[in-house]
Amino acid sequence: MQINKSGMISVVGRPNVGKSTLTNALVGEKIAIVSNKPQTTRNRICAILNRGACQFVFMDTPGLHKARTRLGDYMVKLVRESVADVDAVMLLVEPIANIGAPEAELIERIKQLGGSAVLVINKIDTVKKDVLLEVMRVYGAAHQFQAIVPLSAKTGEGVEHLLDVLEEFLPEGPQLFPEDMITDQPERQICAEIVREKLLRCMDQEIPHGTAVEITKFSEREDGLLELEATIYCDKASHKGMIIGKGGAMLKKIGEQARRDIEQFMGTKVFLQTWVKVKENWRDNVNLMKNFGYRDDS
Repeated sequence: MQINKSGMISVVGRPNVGKSTLTNALVGEKIAIVSNKPQTTRNRICAILNRGACQFVFMDTPGLHKARTRLGDYMVKLVRESVADVDAVMLLVEPIANIGAPEAELIERIKQLGGSAVLVINKIDTVKKDVLLEVMRVYGAAHQFQAIVPLSAKTGEGVEHLLDVLEEFLPEGPQLFPEDMITDQPERQICAEIVREKLLRCMDQEIPHGTAVEITKFSEREDGLLELEATIYCDKASHKGMIIGKGGAMLKKIGEQARRDIEQFMGTKVFLQTWVKVKENWRDNVNLMKNFGYRDDS
């Protein structure tokens, strides 16, 4: 008789450790946007994997960082809450034999709650075995993790083994989500995030942190073409021209890259128009944050 197991697992860690890359690798789909800039992930993102008689519900979270805006406060609160009320926590770290402040805070939170926790050491393709063993020793001394799994989210090495390990933490019970569902994010929100990912990848370090994207039109024509309008908001007037670029070149580049990814995700042709507007200090405006999908309903 097939036993059904289903559970929720949080993915937590500092910014840029590879949480979203790992989440995508675990479910085999691009659910979370990825860039090499910190604070790429701003919301808690649910990614669902059905594997045999098991349903894994992964919660990708923002990186734990020192907040400087209300948006930052919101993101940090999400991370801290994500350690509670789940079946297991994955603490994702880099292969560095030193426990930094974000990792120390998360380990302390795990200890306080007393839940199951797995240490996942990412980016093992970048270090030698002796370094990896020292990382395992340092973290093993800090907390008695139920398991320690080294892997590379980028190459996929160790990902299947991690799923085998995590399966042990899933309680018996019915599926939490329908079988054909891969995320609880609305399609409109995913499309907005794809546009923001291209902003992060195309623009300089400072500018993307002050941007948000809202899909202001989302309609399907009779011939199946999806018509989208995306408004990019920046918090400084000086950034608007940079996002548009000379002769509109930068905005065109962002739009073309986003359209390709949205077409792949939606499985249909897309007509995408992009606009840029200025909303000064929106990251400290609770109402504007809600408009952009950063809702604190707790």
